[in-house]
Amino acid sequence: MSLLTAIRPAFGRSAHRLRRDARFGFVGIAVQFVAWAAPMSVPWLIYDDASWPMDILLALTVPLAAPAVATPLLTRVQRRRFAALLGARITGPRMSWRQLWYHLLAGPAVAFGGVLAWGLALVGVVAATVFLWRQPAGRLKFLPDAMVAAYLTVGGLVLLALAYWLIGALARLDTRAATALLGPVPAKELERRVEDLTESRAGAVDAADAERRRIERDLHDGAQQRLVSMAVNLGLAKATLKDLPDEARQVIDEAHREAKEAIEELNNLVRGLHPAVLDELGLDAALSGIAARAPLPTRLHVDVPERAAPTVEAVAYFVVSEALANIAKHARATRAEVTVVRTGDTLRVVVTDDGVGGAEPARGSGLGGLAQRAGSVDGTFDISSPRGGPTIITVELPCAL
Repeated sequence: MSLLTAIRPAFGRSAHRLRRDARFGFVGIAVQFVAWAAPMSVPWLIYDDASWPMDILLALTVPLAAPAVATPLLTRVQRRRFAALLGARITGPRMSWRQLWYHLLAGPAVAFGGVLAWGLALVGVVAATVFLWRQPAGRLKFLPDAMVAAYLTVGGLVLLALAYWLIGALARLDTRAATALLGPVPAKELERRVEDLTESRAGAVDAADAERRRIERDLHDGAQQRLVSMAVNLGLAKATLKDLPDEARQVIDEAHREAKEAIEELNNLVRGLHPAVLDELGLDAALSGIAARAPLPTRLHVDVPERAAPTVEAVAYFVVSEALANIAKHARATRAEVTVVRTGDTLRVVVTDDGVGGAEPARGSGLGGLAQRAGSVDGTFDISSPRGGPTIITVELPCAL
């Protein structure tokens, strides 16, 4: 009982697959018969003994020309057949030479194989059921005896198994041929997918940049203003409340200092998110502010006659900001130099320091983040940092997304 329970699901799946593939193959044979029977009948319908050379020409050209003319219609029919019977969605151009090859070669070849499979199945059924229609010996001379009938039964079962395999193999072969010939050109499909991914990536980068701008506005107009107001009130309290106990004045002094430090940290955070001066005045002004606040002497050269896309400018700004922060933390440098130049459609950013060198992105010094920022807009990141210095970071960014 357990063996039957285990076999039943597999048998059910096999029977379902056989019915599906058989329907699919039968419909394919019917489509090919209609596609070829009508064109091949035209020369016979107009046959005339007086014009036999023309009849021969028609007999040769019409069956080949008709599928070419009807390629769009045949392609739609075949795609619907695959979708309805196999659930295979095949999309592509309305007309191409690859589709014609399917209708002239692949489709007819698979249909011929289907006819062969159905013929094997019919012969197999007749042979496998020989004992059901076999008459007693001597009644009909052409009927086999018991031994021959046994051989025929075994042979019929083999033919049925072969027909079952052939029907499934033809369905798989037809699907592959249709996907390759009726579907899109692989190179163009890959190009389309790359374009879609590029657009999606650009949309995600723009959305992230827009979210940073929103956070910057909220912090600047909300929390930052509240901290400034609190610092002003604490300053007024220090200046006007002279008769407070020393402990109270000490608390107010401490709160005032903490408020000013919080404002400074929040200012740095806001500038790190997205500086307003970058939108208003561009890279030159924004990077000048970074260079002025850098903890080591920094020489800045910016030559950008035409502004790049806002997202690209933001990436360049963050690259310079984070690179200078890394120099201050790890390089033990005495000076740095930043050069930003636009050449054609490429924005080139070079950050150099005279530190100890030996910087490697794999060490987690923040260089990996710079490479990721550059890669987010299809930019390139390169670093040269031999032992003893100097360290040169080069980032090239496309000016348009």
